[in-house]
Amino acid sequence: MCLAIPGLIRSIESRYDGMVRIAKVQFGGITKEASLEMVPAAKEGDYVLVHVGVAISIVNEEEARKTFEYLEQIGEIDELIEHTQI
Repeated sequence: MCLAIPGLIRSIESRYDGMVRIAKVQFGGITKEASLEMVPAAKEGDYVLVHVGVAISIVNEEEARKTFEYLEQIGEIDELIEHTQI
């Protein structure tokens, strides 16, 4: 099953002569990089859903927290973060 995980954008940098925007996204206590090419309006402080290393949508904080809490309750968050290519 494929799943997008909500995370908080902590910082954004441009790479490849400004052609690609990459964010450092925090998922609980883990920070990983994600491309922002599908969400060009994303900015620091936004919550995004990340799937296979790509932010696919911007979500509000409440929705992100609810999703993250649900994943923790069902015991899936640790496995997802370890095995997802974020």
